Amino acid sequence: MNLINQINHDISEYQLNEFQNLISMLYQCCQDRMQFQSKVFSLPDAELRCLLFFKEEKYLTSKGISTRMNVAKSRITKIISGLENKELIKKIKDPEDSRIHLISLTATGKKKLEEILLFQRELHKTVLSQINSDDRKTMLTNLDLLKACME
Repeated sequence: MNLINQINHDISEYQLNEFQNLISMLYQCCQDRMQFQSKVFSLPDAELRCLLFFKEEKYLTSKGISTRMNVAKSRITKIISGLENKELIKKIKDPEDSRIHLISLTATGKKKLEEILLFQRELHKTVLSQINSDDRKTMLTNLDLLKACME
C-alpha cells in the first residue's frame, strides 16, 4: 500500500488531468472513426464490429460474439440477423453438437471484411504518415507501454 501511495504522490494534478483528458479524447476519436466507417460501409456500428471478429476466426458462436461484444445474447441475435439479411454471414450446424450453430462469413462477407481492413490500414497509414520516423518509434513504444499498464 505504501508503494501505491508513493507512486500516487509522484503524479501531479496536472498530469492526472492531462492523462484523463487525452484518454477521453482518444476514445472519442476512435468512436468517431467507427461512426465514419459505419457510414462508409453502410453497416450499423455493431454489425461492423461483429464482422471484424472474423479477422482472426473462421467460425464463431452467438455466445462467443456476445462475450466479445459484452452485450446480451438477444442483442446478438438482432446483429446476426442483420448480417444474415445482408448475406455477409451464414449459420451452419456444429458437426459435433447439432444444438449449436457456427457462424461464418459468406464470400460476400469475406470481401466486405477485406474492404474494411484495407480501409482501416489506409486510415492508420495516413495518421502515421503525419508523424516523423523517430517520433513514430517513440509513440509506438509509449503506446505499447500504455497498453501494458492499462491491462
